[in-house]
Amino acid sequence: MTAQTDLNIVTNQPLPSPDFLQSEIAATPEQAALVTRSRQAVSDCLFGRDERFLVIVGPCSIHDADACREYAEKLAQLSEEVSEKILVVMRVYFEKPRTTVGWKGLIMDPDLDGSDDIIKGLTRARTFLREILSIGLPTATELLDPITPQFIADLITWSAIGARTSESQTHRQMASGLSMPLGFKNATSGSLKAATNAIKAATQPQTFLGVSAQGIASAVTTKGNPHCHLILRGGENGPNYDEKSITRSCEVLREASLPETVMIDASHANCGKKHEQMPAVFENIITQRAAGNKAITGAMLESHLVAGNQSFPQPLDGLTHGQSITDECIDWATTERLLKDAAAVL
Repeated sequence: MTAQTDLNIVTNQPLPSPDFLQSEIAATPEQAALVTRSRQAVSDCLFGRDERFLVIVGPCSIHDADACREYAEKLAQLSEEVSEKILVVMRVYFEKPRTTVGWKGLIMDPDLDGSDDIIKGLTRARTFLREILSIGLPTATELLDPITPQFIADLITWSAIGARTSESQTHRQMASGLSMPLGFKNATSGSLKAATNAIKAATQPQTFLGVSAQGIASAVTTKGNPHCHLILRGGENGPNYDEKSITRSCEVLREASLPETVMIDASHANCGKKHEQMPAVFENIITQRAAGNKAITGAMLESHLVAGNQSFPQPLDGLTHGQSITDECIDWATTERLLKDAAAVL
């Protein structure tokens, strides 16, 4: 008889259960306490209960744990210096959306060679998240695959849903069950409609197909996530961090009966994907906040040890230490200057 299913499947490898991986690479009580505290602190900043400004900052993606650990140690020290005015959360991004094809991140391809050892990737992700928490930094990530959170969400303080997936029902449902604050980005067109609809959907109870802690396909019912918010990242028509765009965003949120809280991504379309333009964008955001616009509650920066990015794939021994292989980043010296100056202005 002619086969009807799995005609294009090459392999189908079972994963360890989320419970098993979490027990094998368990959070310490101190790490768990930091996640709990920092989630509350992030929510307080986003919704006006804490006057500090929230900054999500770090590498576009994690591809070299040694370089990113070095970055984290520098950031932890800087975080302490600016902590009175700024709450710093480190970007620890393991999944990367691709327009067509390309490296999809450390979880999907941890060896950066197309071998796609996802079990190794999940193990490395949990291990690295624990290291960042031990350094004393809260963690942030973008959640792309709806199954991934079951394996790593207990170590995450804040997460994002990207411009390409804010319109996805699957991601809205997933967000409704997550235990951390979460931002939805405006669509790549620049439209706010998908993101505001996503926030409304994610704050409501949802039932959907998922995976249990034991790794079994299951029906998941949530009570809704009340800590969701809007992220402005620019669009095809240009940036949206200017005063007029912020005012319009607040109007849209008000019309949707949503809290008027806006995080602004200083990278992506807001800087034309050029790291040289990112500092001016961030400084503009801080100036608006310092001038009294309390609707602007946070900002995002893509930052690494070395400025710019490098082409990939290429031989791993040829990669520049501490430089992104995905989007362009500002360098460490620029990051340090921007955050110190922001703390002084705020």
